[in-house]
Amino acid sequence: MARTGRPRAFDKDEKLAAALNLFWSRGYAATSVQDLVDALGVERGSIYAAFGDKRDLYLEAVKLYWRQYEVELETAMRSVPLLPALRWALTNPVHLEQFATDLGVPQGCLMGNTSAELLPRDTDAQVIVAHSYQRFVDIVSDALQLAQERGEVVDTAPASAQAQMLLFFVQGFSLVSRAGPDKALSLAAVDAAIDSLRV
Repeated sequence: MARTGRPRAFDKDEKLAAALNLFWSRGYAATSVQDLVDALGVERGSIYAAFGDKRDLYLEAVKLYWRQYEVELETAMRSVPLLPALRWALTNPVHLEQFATDLGVPQGCLMGNTSAELLPRDTDAQVIVAHSYQRFVDIVSDALQLAQERGEVVDTAPASAQAQMLLFFVQGFSLVSRAGPDKALSLAAVDAAIDSLRV
């Protein structure tokens, strides 16, 4: 009878979530395979067997990050009125201390961090990031279109252009927030962006 090998002795989803926290806290380049071994409590060979190499694991973690964020974003964008929900979406980088773990505090948006660290040389990462950015624009654009029809948001620009502006804002804001600017000034900038959409 052929041997089937030993069954995996850990929850793959749980370990992927732990890897996400580590990568988000430290970045891709600064996270070694040994760091992953220590943080996940899994042997190196088991990590390779379950996820592939470090890059494969990182890309899976980035996809998990986006899946979780997209659920939150879609839920928020169904809110009426919309502008408070948009403010929540834009202020996420300021409130990342809520995600503090034993591994440290996540630094900015992981999609933005991936753009800065791996693009354009990593085409697989580029596809993942481009998809997430387009999904952000699509989700927010649909919500803005409905808000325009309700008379809540100005219609001097197409909803798609407004959504693209907010993507640029939130990604720029996320990167700048890593430098630790004054939180009150950061929130004032968000309020100014929201006020520019208000009727």
